[in-house]
Parts: sequence; C-alpha cells; structure tokens
Amino acid sequence: MNDSARQTAMDVGDGELSVTEFGPADAPAVLLVHGITSSSRAWLAVTRHLPGLRLIAPDLRGRGRSSRLPPSTGLRHHAADLARVLDDLGVGPIPVVGHSMGAFVAVALAAARPDAVASLVLVDGGLPLERPVGDVLGPITARLAREFAGFDEARAFWHAHPAFAGREVPDLDAYSDYDLVGEPPHLRPAATPEAIAADALDLYGPDWYLEALRGLPGEVPLLRAPRGLVDEPGGLYPELPRNPVPAVTVTDVPDCNHYTIVMTDPGAGIVARSITP
Repeated sequence: MNDSARQTAMDVGDGELSVTEFGPADAPAVLLVHGITSSSRAWLAVTRHLPGLRLIAPDLRGRGRSSRLPPSTGLRHHAADLARVLDDLGVGPIPVVGHSMGAFVAVALAAARPDAVASLVLVDGGLPLERPVGDVLGPITARLAREFAGFDEARAFWHAHPAFAGREVPDLDAYSDYDLVGEPPHLRPAATPEAIAADALDLYGPDWYLEALRGLPGEVPLLRAPRGLVDEPGGLYPELPRNPVPAVTVTDVPDCNHYTIVMTDPGAGIVARSITP
C-alpha cells in the first residue's frame, strides 16, 4: 500500500467493508468501484495519475479484505453498501468510476441514490452482456478454483496470464498478493464462485437494470477496451453501438485489454483524465 493510502473497516449492517482511501483527506472525493473478482488494488495505476484527489476505493463484499462478508444478493446489494459508505464518510454527491462489474454497480448506485452521485464514468462495463457469457466468465471461475502453494506461485500465474504476459505492470505483484487469503501452501483467491453467483446474473440486464440505464442523467462516458479478459480481440463488447442508450457515449481506448485499461498506461491515464471532480 502506498504512503498516502489509508485503510479502514466500515460497518454495512452485516459486517465490515474494507475501504482504502488514496490522496489527501481534505481533497475533492471520487469513488472507484472494481470488477467482479478484483479489489481496490486494481486502481493503483489510476491513483498515481490523480495525487491531488481523495480516491475512495472499497473492496466489494466477498472480495479482497471484505471477503468475510456474506455474498451479495446482486448489484443493488453492492450499491446499498457503497451508499452507506458515502453517507458515513460524509461525502457526496461525488463522481463515481466503475470498471467491469463495478460499472454496473455504479449505474445501480446512481439509480438508487442520485443525490450521492455527481457523475459516472463506465470503464469496459455497465452495458448488459450478451447471453451466453460462459466464455466470458470461464477464465474467472477457473481462477477462483485454484490454490497456490505460495505468493510467488500466484505472482507467476498473473505474470503468465494472457492479459499481462510481455507487458510492464508495476502493480501486478501487489495486486496478486492482496487478493490471496489462507496460508501457504493453501492460498486461494479472496473471491469464490459463490460470492459472484448473484452478481453475474445481473450482468445480463434484468428489467430493473435496463430502467436504471435509461434513467441516467447527463452524459456518461463508457471507455471500451478493444481486447478482452484473455487479450482476445473484440473484448466484452465486440458489436457495441456508439450510442447504446441516450446518456452513454462509447470511446475506444487503444492498446489495452479488459485488465490493462485500468492497471497500466496508457489506459490508466486515459481513465484518470476522464474524471471531473
């Protein structure tokens, strides 16, 4: 954790949600929401581009240091957790940036608590995925089933991952270490298939979510990665129209995949520049 980071545990009713804050405590605040099996450490590269802002990065329930909380019942459960965090911190309305599933959670939060959300930035997520999504979520669930004998083995897994192989990713070891729970030789990812089950169902676009999308006010940028979870061409949205819903405008971010759009440059810098505190 870098020198400007502060990690706290915040009560969300049925346990404590881990929240990391980066940057000055008295600066304008921004909420950063990570993806389906990720953690607050996915944002490390973005935080370096925004040293003058107060960046609030929770570990969603069932992930990272919040892995002991009961699994969510869906995206609206995460949105309720985040609303409680913002209320307890006394911030809002503030910009909300969501990556992958975090973009869906950001939309759900904006629909449930428009008073808490000043603006949205969606990063390679937030629009319903096409069914079937087995090939999309397959690499994720396979990783969650793994055990690692030690931290070095887990680091080697990530360095060989198609999304990162051959790339300079300064924060990858920190990201890998933070994600692990248990003790050697039985380390495993913090998230479990059970923790993501209800959330994954909401990514297809249930009626409540489509209504939330249609109700988004103002202009909402969606930054799209042209390559996917395993660096495959097309990414999560290979056939995405430029204006899928009235409020959302899609911009392609070159030279990145679903992970590197927030975890390396140039993606992290482009994401950072899209935020207006």
